Amino acid sequence: MKLRAPAFPLARLAAAIAVFGFAGLVTTPLELISFLLAIITVALNIRQNHWAWLFSILSSALYGVVFVEARLYGDAGLQCVFVAVSVWGWYQWLRGGEEHLPLKASALSRRGVLWSGLAWLAGFAVLSVFLRHFTDTDVPHMDGFLTAGSLVGQFLLSRKKIENWLVWIAVDVLYVGLYLYKHLTLTAILYGLFVLLAIAGWRAWRQAPPTAS
Repeated sequence: MKLRAPAFPLARLAAAIAVFGFAGLVTTPLELISFLLAIITVALNIRQNHWAWLFSILSSALYGVVFVEARLYGDAGLQCVFVAVSVWGWYQWLRGGEEHLPLKASALSRRGVLWSGLAWLAGFAVLSVFLRHFTDTDVPHMDGFLTAGSLVGQFLLSRKKIENWLVWIAVDVLYVGLYLYKHLTLTAILYGLFVLLAIAGWRAWRQAPPTAS
């Protein structure tokens, strides 16, 4: 009598590989790797270490895939922009100062604050309309609002403006709720940590902004 091996469908095997538990949570290997790279990125940003941009590029590229799978197309597109802006930001931190010297942290002028706010609102208007009419996302307005805010925050970070941390605090708090709604639990926890790190970055840059590494 020939013994038969217990059936184990290929689909179940794929699911077991693709999803695993991490600290009691359910996540994917891709989300976990992106999570770790993003933490390193922000930690280095607080120290104004230019190598943060390398980890930003890697994390953004991987998170782009994670967000497409979650139908967060605004966030997915944002990651593509982040990759490009990270290359530019890396150059800015190393050669964006006077006489092509490393860029130093500085505060926005009142005019800069106004233009940043207007850019956020304009980006929200355009992105939310686009996402609502041309994608199947179920959160076009929130996705558009946070995508626009993230673009503003990333630009300010690239120019080493201290206020970038205030933008990230506001954006990251709202992202926690969005990612919980989308069942991206690990990413929601990541953005909760981002809030704390952004507060730490705001304090560190205000008290004694160090020179770029």
